[in-house]
Amino acid sequence: MSLSCKELCMLLVVSSLGVSLASAGDFYQDFDLTWGGQRAKIFSGGKLLSLSLDRVSGSGFKSKKDYLFGRIDMQLKLVAGNSAGTVTAYYLSSEGPTHDEIDFEFLGNTSGDPYILHTNVFTQGKGNREQQFYLWFDPTRNFHTYSIIWKPQHIIFLVDNTPIREFKNAESIGVPFPKSQPMRIYSSLWNADDWATRGGLVKTDWTKAPFTAYYRNFHATEFSKANLFPNTAWQTNELDAGSRRRLRWVQKYFMIYNYCSDFKRFPQGLPAECKRGRF
Repeated sequence: MSLSCKELCMLLVVSSLGVSLASAGDFYQDFDLTWGGQRAKIFSGGKLLSLSLDRVSGSGFKSKKDYLFGRIDMQLKLVAGNSAGTVTAYYLSSEGPTHDEIDFEFLGNTSGDPYILHTNVFTQGKGNREQQFYLWFDPTRNFHTYSIIWKPQHIIFLVDNTPIREFKNAESIGVPFPKSQPMRIYSSLWNADDWATRGGLVKTDWTKAPFTAYYRNFHATEFSKANLFPNTAWQTNELDAGSRRRLRWVQKYFMIYNYCSDFKRFPQGLPAECKRGRF
């Protein structure tokens, strides 16, 4: 079978990101609606899911299965209009006091002001590794893809296949790394107007409720040595040159907070991974 140039390029992109090909998931088969009653809904034959928030409650869902290493992709369309005070969380997490967690959180804002994308990595129950970004598009107008690549060597956060953050394994210098606890996929829409928008100064406008976020095109690919490209992508610890250029572009122009630059927060010294550029 011969491949066109376009098809070959797509295979090379997939190879460089370390995934095998997968089809879109079915929300009925892959997820449980966990709280919020009728505020969480699956429709369009399992291809679309929505979460809503009103003055009484938010809502949420979680995956039926857990994962130990892989790539997770989900398309989200965030709460439109005045979303101040709301948080749409989409993350991987294990359970218990020493849980691991890999977070996307979308902090709402007043109409016309940009969302803040908040990322964090928890290892053995400890987080405090926040990086925050503005997005280079309006995440409420259309669906966009938010992805997590989780390997033993590193964790990569991506937006529309553009890497925005890489957290490298720094166990060699004593920094714990999530590699032994399987994690489920969670998402929730909830009221956090005590902190989410301008540190809690802007409150949720309940006259605009219900607030609704939408999800589609879920993919999950578990990594193993039996993957499509076992001898390259699974073992590599590095982004390719093009991905590194895009990562630098995002961090130069769109990053608005980096814990590794917050000397006031860490007067006794920055975390160990910051000193080695492994954040």
